[in-house]
This record gives sequence, structure tokens and C-alpha cells, in this order.
Amino acid sequence: MVTPAYGSGAMPSVWQPENLQELLTLRSRLKGIYCFTAGGTLLRTQWEGGLISAPEHMISLGRIPEMSGVSIRGDELVIGAMTRLKESASQALLHQLPILQEAVNAIAAPSIRNVATIGGNVVSGVGDTLTALLVYDAELHWLTDSGIEIRSVSSWLQGGRDGSRNSGDVLISIHIPIRTSSMLDAEGEYRSVAQEVSFYRKLGRRETFSASLVTVALYGEIDSDNRWTKIAIAAGGGSGMAMRLLESEQQLLGSEASVIQAATLAAAVASEFTTYGDAFATEHYRKQTAGNMLGAGLWEALHE
Repeated sequence: MVTPAYGSGAMPSVWQPENLQELLTLRSRLKGIYCFTAGGTLLRTQWEGGLISAPEHMISLGRIPEMSGVSIRGDELVIGAMTRLKESASQALLHQLPILQEAVNAIAAPSIRNVATIGGNVVSGVGDTLTALLVYDAELHWLTDSGIEIRSVSSWLQGGRDGSRNSGDVLISIHIPIRTSSMLDAEGEYRSVAQEVSFYRKLGRRETFSASLVTVALYGEIDSDNRWTKIAIAAGGGSGMAMRLLESEQQLLGSEASVIQAATLAAAVASEFTTYGDAFATEHYRKQTAGNMLGAGLWEALHE
């Protein structure tokens, strides 16, 4: 069911631009009385639930070729915003990003992943892929009134918190740095990465096809001296915004990697993570759960 636009009884007009220039022209002509649609799974849920009214115009992004597909460009893996979740997860290139691959496979059910897009999951502001993208230092390329703008996932999420986002901007693609077995350090010298530690965890109200209560992700690099040379930790879930846990990261960075750090990390995360309470889980439960999931994940990764 689609809610009539503005109570007129009319169904929305659907526009299908075939390139970015047509998209810019449409956006200027329709002047704010439209919405963008990708897979449409979230919009349909909102309309059927009576949460929002259908707009007078919808701009479908599905025919713009540069917004789909997964590729390598230089030292980045690029995912078009209109790439379906199922396609994203099944791409061989995504084996290089196991945290993101696991996050995508944990979203909803196969029937939804066949339709929903990775860009739609990101633009929702609360998608389960966001914790994975945060720890991979992903950047988002947006089509704005001023042209293409590049923002880190962290800065874009902050725009949602402080109200500085522009709802008319269109996510074009997601860019993720490709990691190698040797990385440049702060002095410009190459150092070897002896071990990578990475995992993603999601807790929902049931095992599958469930909105998340808490999602967490961790990516770390350990050198030949068994010390953390890089660590990235994120938590989110539900209708709360995902966030990098910078203070918790500092608990590990530069120190010797050990299973003993699991308990320390769990406590640091529970203290730092900013979340919320609702009818399904209290704020305290979400904070403690995020800490326990990250602590347990670290223990398992280092205990192997």
C-alpha cells in the first residue's frame, strides 16, 4: 500500500534519471517536494506504518550506472550506493572486507537483501553496515549542490547529530581503503602487519530477520612484537547512531596484545558507548551488551 500524496488521492510521480546530470536537473526542478528511492524497503515500511506520507514526486536512482557495482580503483574498494545488499555480500572483492560482508549478510532476510541497497542502509543513518564502515575508515561520496563532496562516515554521522546534514544530498558511492600486509607508519616507513584481528557482532530480538539491539565491530593490526599498531572499534544498533569508540581504542593502541585485555575493553566500551533505552532494552543493557560483545570477540580472536 502507498499512502496518497498530501491527501490528494494521487499516487506519487516516479522519475528515473539515467545519469548524474539528469539527477541534478530533476532535483533543481522539483524544488524539495520529492524523495529519493533506492530499493524502497525502508520507505515502504514507513508508508505502510503510517509514519510518513508519500511525497508528490519520487526520484528513483536505479538507472544511474555509476551508482552500482563493486570495483577496485587505485588503493580503494568502491561500492556503488545502488548496489543491492545481496550483490554486495556475494562479490569476491568483498572477501577483503569480512566485517562488512558479515554485516550485510546479517541484515533482514534474503528476500529483503535481494531488493535493498547498501546506500539505503547507510543513508537511513542507523543501518547495520555503519559500524563496519566506521572501523574500515570508509568515505562517502555525495552529489551536492556544489558538486561531489567526500565525507568520512564519522563526520557524516556527526552531521545527523548536530543537524548539519543536507537531506537533498545523494550518496553516490562508498570508498574503503584496501589494506595490505605492509603499511606506512607515522614516519613514512613500511612496517609489516603480523596479524589482523577483525570481527562483527549483532544482537537482535530474535536470531534472524530482526532489527538490531546492538551491533559492534573491531579491526586491529598487531606487529611482529605483538603490539597493537592500529585499532578501530565501533558500536551502534537499533535506532541509535553508530559511533567510533576512540577512548576505548586508546586502551589497546601501542600495548601488547593479550586475552587479558578483553575485560578491560569490555569495561571501557560500556563506559564510553552513547546509546538509548526503549521498550525493548534499557540504555544500561545496550551499553553492557556492547562491552561484553567486544570483550568476548577480542578474547576469541586472540585465544585462537
